[in-house]
Amino acid sequence: MFSNFPATKAFGAASFGAPFATVVTSSTKGLEAIAAETTDYAKASFEKSQAFFEKLIGVKKIDEAIQLQSDFTKSAYDDLLAYATKIGETYSSLAKEAFKPINGASPAQPPVVAPPSKAPDATKQN
Repeated sequence: MFSNFPATKAFGAASFGAPFATVVTSSTKGLEAIAAETTDYAKASFEKSQAFFEKLIGVKKIDEAIQLQSDFTKSAYDDLLAYATKIGETYSSLAKEAFKPINGASPAQPPVVAPPSKAPDATKQN
């Protein structure tokens, strides 16, 4: 049944070893870029929020506070939209890079089909 196991193991290693290593390397780089971008966004967002609250404490009139809040909200939304767009593009390029070696690894090989198994006959008795 498993008489040709070394050949099967060699086939699997040759077909998937190198592309898998490439996928891991490109995925790691992509995830590091995403983590760095997220860290930068969080730091900038925190600093802008801190500056906003410092300005809000010094406001004397409610109209100024409302205008300040409105401006801050609009700015925060624009920053979030830019961040989400950039992260989306980064994830998209990460997926393309990760699947590039896999797509080229097995050029149109026919699928491997297992032979049908024989189920024990329930009507047979020992």
